[in-house]
Amino acid sequence: MNRRRTPRPLAALVVGAAGALALGACGGAAADEPAADAPTAAGEAGTMTVEHAQGETEVELDPETVVVFDYASLDTLDTLGVDVAGVPQENLPDFLSAYAGADHENVGTLFEPDLEAINAIDPDLVIVAGRSAAAYPQLSEHWPTIDLSVDYATFMDDVHAHTELLGEIFGEQDLAADALADLDETVEQVRAATEGAGPGLILSTSGGEVTVYGEDSRFGLIHSVLGVPAAVNEVEALPHGEAISFEMIRDTNPDWLFVNDRDAAIGQSGESAEAILDNELVHATTAWEKEQVVYLDAQRWYIVMAGVDNTREMFAQIGDAFA
Repeated sequence: MNRRRTPRPLAALVVGAAGALALGACGGAAADEPAADAPTAAGEAGTMTVEHAQGETEVELDPETVVVFDYASLDTLDTLGVDVAGVPQENLPDFLSAYAGADHENVGTLFEPDLEAINAIDPDLVIVAGRSAAAYPQLSEHWPTIDLSVDYATFMDDVHAHTELLGEIFGEQDLAADALADLDETVEQVRAATEGAGPGLILSTSGGEVTVYGEDSRFGLIHSVLGVPAAVNEVEALPHGEAISFEMIRDTNPDWLFVNDRDAAIGQSGESAEAILDNELVHATTAWEKEQVVYLDAQRWYIVMAGVDNTREMFAQIGDAFA
């Protein structure tokens, strides 16, 4: 169903890419110049102006050829029944495996777009977010590009806004509204289930080390949205958590442990989260004694996150633990 266009000369892309790489790897700043190939002028029928994390982009309504560098957006588009032409296929979550293979172009990785592969598709729209946000200047130089990154402090608002936006772009507003209603209903159900629950501690393991996450972190939704009281406060919101000892876990003595296995999420070998936490100090906690240790679905909680259906599934997992 995706329209294919005549590829643009690759030499022009190479020059553009070199300039973009000079901007550095961190990204996050708005593009200084408008997209060179914006398909229509602002306000023209058949387009809409999208305000996003890195500026404004004029986007064609119901674009036929879409490249997505964000698995959360891919999850939402999948929920809306929108096909895409290209995605990074490395580390695709199992539940999005339909996008692996020859029917969908492999356009690089979340961190390194393959410009030649994208140029062969010549997309009407490119979506980046989070891990791929740094590629925005490079991609927006050639194709209409939007950044749908989320802020953990406004996570639910962002999920709503991005789902409604994609519904509007692709003319699937009713499906977007239905998906958001399902998500909100799940939140209400899980909050009811966690009411009166004891405090919880959110951990992540990687390379044999353990880190803790607080309310302002990527996993803080368990506290801020789903209502599980935090067992510790003032945790620094570091990308990979704040390092802690097993003694700290014992002394905190949470009623619930929520555990992300980062190595499993990114496909690295190593000691599993279950094995790392299986020691006398963790055994002394109420969470372990009552078998209230919840191992988070790492693909959903660490790799994908803010897709509308994925978020509902993430929260449903917590609801199942409290049922």
